[in-house]
Amino acid sequence: MTKVYGTGVYDFKRHRVAEYPVESKPGGSLPSSITLSEIQRDRLTKIATANWLKSGDGNSEEKGFDAELVKKIYETELKVSEGRKPVPLQRVMILEVSQYLENYLWPNFNPETATFEHVMSMILMVNEKFRENVAGWQCFYDRKEAFKGFLERVLRLKEGKDMSIPEKTNYLVFMINAFQSLEDDIVSKTVLRLASLQSWHSLSYGRFQMEVSVNPDLVKKWKKMIKRDDKEAAIRGETFNPSNSVEAKFLKDLIVEFLDVLDFKVFPAMNAVTEDDVLHIGRQQVDDAAVLYSERFMEFLIDLLSQLPTRRYLRPLVADVAVVPKCHLSALYRHEKGKLFAQLVDLLQFYERFEINGNLGTQLTDDEVLQAHYDQFFAFQLLVSKQIPKLRELALCNIGSIHKRADLTKKLSVLSSEELKNLVCRKLKLVSEEDPWSERYDFLIEVMVSFFEKQQSQKESINALPLYPNEQIMWDESVVPSINYSGEGCLALPKLNLQFLTLHDYLLRNFNLFRLESTYEIREDIQEAVPHLLPYINNEGDTAFRGWSRMAVPVREFRISAVKQPNIGEVKPSSVTAQVAYSISSYRSQIRSEWDSLKEHDVLFLLSIRPSFEPLSAEEAERASVPQRLGLQYVRGCEVIEIRDEEGKLMNDFTGRIKRDEWKPPKGELRTVTVALDTAQYYMDVSGIAEKGAEDVYGTFNVLMRRKPKENNFKAILESIRDLMNEYCIVPEWLHKIFLGYGNPSAAQWANMSDLLEKVDFKDTFLDAEHLKESFQDYQVCFVNQDGAENLDPRPPFRISLPRTLKTNPNALPAKRKATTDMMDDVNMVNQAHEKKRLTVETYIPPDPGPYPQDQPKQNSVRFTPTQVEAIISGVQPGLTMVVGPPGTGKTDTAVQILNVLYHNCLMQRTLIITHSNQALNDLFEKIMQRDVPARYLLRLGQGEQELATDLDFSRQGRVNAMLVRRLELLSEVERLARSLQVPEDVGYTCETAGYFWLLHVYSRWERFLFACADNKDKPTYVQDIFPFKEFFLNTSQQLFTGQSFERDMRTAMGCFRHLKTMFLELEECRAFELLKSTADRANYLMTKQAKIVAMTCTHAALKRRDFLQLGFKYDNLLMEESAQILEIETFIPMLLQRQEDGYARLKRCILIGDHHQLPPVVKNMAFQKYSHMDQSLFTRFVRLGIPYIELNAQGRARPSIAQLYNWRYRDLGDLPYLREDPMFRRANSGFSYDYQLVDVPDYHGKGESAPSPWFYQNEGEAEYVVSVYIYMRLLGYPANKISILTTYNGQKLLIRDVINRRCVPYDFIGPPSKVATVDKFQGQQNDFILLSLVRTRFVGHLRDVRRLVVAMSRARLGLYVFCRRSLFEQCYELQPTFQLLLQRPDHLALNLHETSRYTERPADNIGQPYLVNGVEEMAQIVADKINHLYQAKTMSYQFQQSMAYSSTEPSLENGAAEGVPAGDLPDPEVADDTMSDHNEYLLRDGQSEVENGVLPESLLDEAPKEMNAVAGDQSGNQASITQSDGETEDMRND
Repeated sequence: MTKVYGTGVYDFKRHRVAEYPVESKPGGSLPSSITLSEIQRDRLTKIATANWLKSGDGNSEEKGFDAELVKKIYETELKVSEGRKPVPLQRVMILEVSQYLENYLWPNFNPETATFEHVMSMILMVNEKFRENVAGWQCFYDRKEAFKGFLERVLRLKEGKDMSIPEKTNYLVFMINAFQSLEDDIVSKTVLRLASLQSWHSLSYGRFQMEVSVNPDLVKKWKKMIKRDDKEAAIRGETFNPSNSVEAKFLKDLIVEFLDVLDFKVFPAMNAVTEDDVLHIGRQQVDDAAVLYSERFMEFLIDLLSQLPTRRYLRPLVADVAVVPKCHLSALYRHEKGKLFAQLVDLLQFYERFEINGNLGTQLTDDEVLQAHYDQFFAFQLLVSKQIPKLRELALCNIGSIHKRADLTKKLSVLSSEELKNLVCRKLKLVSEEDPWSERYDFLIEVMVSFFEKQQSQKESINALPLYPNEQIMWDESVVPSINYSGEGCLALPKLNLQFLTLHDYLLRNFNLFRLESTYEIREDIQEAVPHLLPYINNEGDTAFRGWSRMAVPVREFRISAVKQPNIGEVKPSSVTAQVAYSISSYRSQIRSEWDSLKEHDVLFLLSIRPSFEPLSAEEAERASVPQRLGLQYVRGCEVIEIRDEEGKLMNDFTGRIKRDEWKPPKGELRTVTVALDTAQYYMDVSGIAEKGAEDVYGTFNVLMRRKPKENNFKAILESIRDLMNEYCIVPEWLHKIFLGYGNPSAAQWANMSDLLEKVDFKDTFLDAEHLKESFQDYQVCFVNQDGAENLDPRPPFRISLPRTLKTNPNALPAKRKATTDMMDDVNMVNQAHEKKRLTVETYIPPDPGPYPQDQPKQNSVRFTPTQVEAIISGVQPGLTMVVGPPGTGKTDTAVQILNVLYHNCLMQRTLIITHSNQALNDLFEKIMQRDVPARYLLRLGQGEQELATDLDFSRQGRVNAMLVRRLELLSEVERLARSLQVPEDVGYTCETAGYFWLLHVYSRWERFLFACADNKDKPTYVQDIFPFKEFFLNTSQQLFTGQSFERDMRTAMGCFRHLKTMFLELEECRAFELLKSTADRANYLMTKQAKIVAMTCTHAALKRRDFLQLGFKYDNLLMEESAQILEIETFIPMLLQRQEDGYARLKRCILIGDHHQLPPVVKNMAFQKYSHMDQSLFTRFVRLGIPYIELNAQGRARPSIAQLYNWRYRDLGDLPYLREDPMFRRANSGFSYDYQLVDVPDYHGKGESAPSPWFYQNEGEAEYVVSVYIYMRLLGYPANKISILTTYNGQKLLIRDVINRRCVPYDFIGPPSKVATVDKFQGQQNDFILLSLVRTRFVGHLRDVRRLVVAMSRARLGLYVFCRRSLFEQCYELQPTFQLLLQRPDHLALNLHETSRYTERPADNIGQPYLVNGVEEMAQIVADKINHLYQAKTMSYQFQQSMAYSSTEPSLENGAAEGVPAGDLPDPEVADDTMSDHNEYLLRDGQSEVENGVLPESLLDEAPKEMNAVAGDQSGNQASITQSDGETEDMRND
């Protein structure tokens, strides 16, 4: 295994970050990479520097545009004549990074005069941006009209130009990218013209008639379009000719061009390829460029047919030319190099026949699809029975006997070629007579069969699909590519883009992608576990194992124990169970316990390993596939049912068969696990044995593999998706169209919903009346009492009657219209100032909650901003609410207040809270507990409740126990009340008896009391005299009644009764727990009935969906935090954890809170991320669709100066006032001149970045520099828990940890920082001081994703110091807004060396006396000098103390000087210890026990010189230390 810095042996495959590879050197096993110096010496870099590259100082001269230079670059550097790659990737990357597009091509683009090479160069640059997943159209928006001209020029680029196949491929990729960007107004308006009704001008006459007859409404639209086009042509003084318009001919020409390439260019040596020739075509005769073009064209058509806006009019065009049948009959479809092409053709066929109403765009049910098939076939039978005598037998057959491919082909074979052509082209009009392919008999048969054969329904196909991957799909690079996918080619994968055809389409795409993503992870686990077993062939010819693996164990015995009959209507067995025996004797106790902790529903994998007899040579291993190298034959998944020990006793039982006190440790070392096999896979395997004589897979298993539990939940999620596919439509009607990406984006906003809350009680949302007025600045706020009279001294709480037309904040706008509308609002604000509408706010005095402290409601103390108030209003009302929360803007506080107000306004409704991480869920839950929501209504599901910072247990079991304890407490209170009322019966025995006591004795007394008081309101002491429960409330801390005011005492009496009422209400809620006896029943009742707010992670929701449905779980509102970090499907499933009621979804509110400008969900395989956009969250998709959202606009985390580094990414992100008032933010960072700074790190020991393993980037210079700065901060007294070190790569993280282990961990006065983590892992966290290492010195890498930059810049509160290579990052176009700010300050670390303690009174805007550090070595020397000064101070203090001790025993000299020592030479003890005390003040606060009272330990003093060198970074032996890790501290391991 490759050794890498900081880790010893490390498997880079599981942790590397995919990087765009550059060309590989011949014979090299790893991708080569060019150094920065090589890039600087490259001719393209020199050309860029001379012509368009802008220098950092801004003094570069503007040079004129040279069209010949563009042509020369294109022809010599960018143009490719042949091969699999359409562009020289390395050359394109260098040009794109140098801002060739932004600084040269685009500023000098003129639609009228631009050359072909100019336009193609721009196309290549845009394609490269899309390949790297950065904004492709951003730079064009400074000249919108020119942008439209560019797109128009692209559409006509092929006119009169003969492109090479690589050029055609690049052109096609650009069109793919354009059609995937329909959220961009200019792009969509241009390209959607190509998919309009005008494209039907190119249909054959027969197909046009067929489509019009099916959709008669289109006739009007067609005539209207013709009339309009004629009129426009007349205005231009032209005669309308539809054949000349781009809209009419563009796509038809592309299809014809593709078919020409497919027929004549893929196999250039042969003009026509017959079926017999395919097997004889050698690899050298296949044109790779033509194959790639063909694959890309299939991708293009799939994209067009999988979106409604493009599908409606283009599907007839694809069918008219019979693209799919022609592809099926092509030589490439059956050739070994056409495997990916064949898969793409099948995917295209799937979307061409998709189960959707082509005219209305609605989903077809199974019955409708089947009926349409029967109607179509029946009409065909009627036709042939009348007009084609030869097919009389076909006309008389029942449809079920002839609608399969083989049967239908056999029936049609009786026709001659001319008869078949007459049927297909003239009678059915499926293809045009003019099509050259119409002369081919096999083509006509294929067209007929494709049109009339019965298709497997989507439900049938997904139900027949195994949930576990097998060895065939696992190593198919077309569908499960390796991690180093570069984005150059296409894949046979569905894409998650803006829109979906139907809910089934949505579910199918997500099902396939999620299944393949989990397949990739399983494949990685297998490749990691199997080699450790060291399999070999023994003397008997059987497979044996020399080694051992933690996650895989040899199988002793495997046997199928039961195969049950299929369910009605199915062919696969209803269940298949097997027993697997294995031994754990070779494992140590810890690993044994891991195997013994297997539980029900855990997923295992059965492997069949059969290695080659002789080890593979290096040459053979290089050519062999991964399964061949591993000796892997078969892979099958299974699910644990139960596990037994050697004596057959049940282990890990969760069904209640074994009581907890009867459980005993397992006996022996042999284990037998009963597993459930995948029935669909079993049926396929058994059918293969019966039909093809295949090997019996189930007789070959010899290895059982497990996976880590947290990574092994894929099966439950796939089952949830499959279950949803088999259910009737499930999304609420108000959300359905928006969810699919169609209709009015604002349709689900609360103002457009029917069942609004007309009056909302905002409880403690507003701190005072002025706060409320600030929140509704566009309104004239009028405060009234409950009787309607004006209130001149209003105090919270407030009830507000919300008008449906409530003005919203400018930030709550669709993303597409933000800039224009913001400007318009600014103009309108002045004009409408005098037209403020009236907003009526009702004040009321809340009733007395009770006499005890625990009765008082918890109050909110957050002064919400107007935008937060708007989010609260929207969240409380029905409909879809989307809240974008930039870093530090109080997303969690806003969410909690929504829940609080919602609970008090809708007492009978239940709310489900979903987050991505346990940490976020716990943060949210802890804040809910600080609001006025009773704890008995809160429930936390999942494994993370143990981490809640509270003494209360909010898990199901914890809540049940709390309810039982509370029941006993309340019943004792009832007994006390009964004694106070002198009721002799045992009324506190059960909740039921307490209920009778309430009705007969408590409530009756209260009614008599109210009746008596009604006639005696004029007596101040009357309440005090006759209140019936005075004796019960004698234990209050204050006297209840004063006897001075009837009203005041009556209010107190009402509060006391409210306390009693609440007490008996709680008892009534406890009654179910009294009646239910089992813990499981009580827990289920709590979840389904009792709890009003239920919280869980999205993973838990997906895992337990079946359980929730079975228990009848219900909820009305869904609030989802971190929704921009959750996979689309994991956002969708929590919406559907309940069954429909009378055909309608119960969900009333969906509140999504997130930030699409920060990092998206984690997808491990880069192909699924880049090609399929699997990392796109539902939240991000909604933003792209233009759905209005509320963007919080005041951050309270970071200094305003630091916030400027990322607030440019948001609309109007400002700062809360306290950031400018709090002394902590107004003071400078001691020892530093600036609160943030970019530190340029040059080559260290002659090198910058390095990659000990591929994609595992490290930078030793930055690591040493960062750690030196950390030590410097610790010596100044900065607390370690206030400092975090971040980096953008795992390799650098491990390297920094290694340096910290060597230089910091051994010394308690320094110690490790709070965290060393990657930027991605640190999302959602913050710290006062961040030291950030960007690592790269050659290419910017994945930091080009601006979302990662935003996360990196927004983690610090007080200080941010960025260590990187300036010359690289300052040239990156996407990052310029941030780096231009960073580079306004010196790029050398500026220190204030005269500041020697943590505290300083220097203002933040005063840089003091900066000292610029020249590099890593000088920083190490500064640290060494500081430590040296520390030890000198300690030595002087120690000598002085010794001297004073000696002088106390000797006669004193004048002025207190010791004999022979001048008084002035003695150090002042206060001065000597001053430095130490300053440094140690915060060290002591951090709990560093070895620094006490300003005195360093003697052991540290004795070893001062040696430790000074180690801490300061003595570089001797540094390389060895880095390469061979010393290990990690415990807190780092937990990161």
